[in-house]
Amino acid sequence: MAEKKIGDIILEVKNISLAFGGVKALTDISFDVREHEIRAIIGPNGAGKSSMLNCINGVYQPQQGAISLRGQTFKHMNSRQVAELGVARTFQNLALFKGMSVLDNIMTGRSLHMKCNLLWQALRWGPAEREENEQREKVEHIIDFLEIQAYRKTPVGRLSYGLQKRVDLGRALAMEPQVLLLDEPMAGMNVEEKQDMCRFILDVNDEFGCTIVLIEHDMGVVMDISDRVVVLDYGKKIGDGTPAEVRRNEDVISAYLGTSH
Repeated sequence: MAEKKIGDIILEVKNISLAFGGVKALTDISFDVREHEIRAIIGPNGAGKSSMLNCINGVYQPQQGAISLRGQTFKHMNSRQVAELGVARTFQNLALFKGMSVLDNIMTGRSLHMKCNLLWQALRWGPAEREENEQREKVEHIIDFLEIQAYRKTPVGRLSYGLQKRVDLGRALAMEPQVLLLDEPMAGMNVEEKQDMCRFILDVNDEFGCTIVLIEHDMGVVMDISDRVVVLDYGKKIGDGTPAEVRRNEDVISAYLGTSH
């Protein structure tokens, strides 16, 4: 297998601080993400991991600091504006349309790429019909990639939890992101489902060329698939480096991994 090539910095988090009232969720957090890497964010419950992702994709507006994507700094952007810059997100708590089919759920991820207005789309006539057919081809490719062809017309609410997580990943991929944020993509999965999701994440990183920022509690998964790991504890950064470096970090051991690790 060819050695993986990590590129230049694509995403930079600079001195981010976030508070809700008097409660500090994040304090002076800085780290970078390089193109084509899998960058993990780990830490105990309440460490600020999801808050960090929410800052990156525009859900939260930090009181201090800034985030840059390919050198373009954004301080006060909403989720759609960040998505237009090339950042997509999956969620810890699934936010799928349970009554809609797998195909239609993943099609919602193509909305950013549709040029025809809503009236043309509703009529499905002329250029809108051609555009929808082109978008469906891209979605069908994602469905094939994620090996969910058999469920393409099935309402998502009828699928197992593991398959729903796969659909959530597919919807994010449909946005054609440069940076893909994965918030606990394997939470609640059994061993077999976790193995499948690991394989898909590695393939997305390799075949789609997506840079991935990953929150995950399963340390075996993190150490196996990540290129670098940043560690948060009580909203502060206590470690940053390769999996091997983080594994040896005394602050990380005492705060999260435990001495037995």
